[in-house]
Amino acid sequence: MKKLALMMVAAMITSLTFAQKLQEKDVPASVKTAFQKNFPQVKADKWEKEGVNFEVEFEMNKSEQSVLFDAQGNLLETEIEIELNQLPKGVLEYVMANYKGQNVKEAAKITDVKGIVTYEAEIKGMDLLFDSNGKFIKEIQN
Repeated sequence: MKKLALMMVAAMITSLTFAQKLQEKDVPASVKTAFQKNFPQVKADKWEKEGVNFEVEFEMNKSEQSVLFDAQGNLLETEIEIELNQLPKGVLEYVMANYKGQNVKEAAKITDVKGIVTYEAEIKGMDLLFDSNGKFIKEIQN
């Protein structure tokens, strides 16, 4: 019985770490207002909750983009889809060497509020994060 309870708690914690799709009506007004203020020319395609933060996906300048806000509407980071050849040198080689048989499906450039740039390479089941020089940082399960 104790094992079952521990497994249920672990499953709940795990499910909370993944993004959860949201209806726009469930997004705090402060977040929606901040999105419209920062991106008045676009319409939100999809809202998700990532932990305590809110991510909105949209299309702008013919590219898929997303931004992450905290619950107060402060912009935390922007993410712009890029072509694979725009990843820093060494990223694709790292994936080939360390994730044999996997191909990078999508890539993105992430810029946080302080201007720090990281790159994301999406492979089956996970996102791989790299610094601006192409050095591996971590993997995130999808």
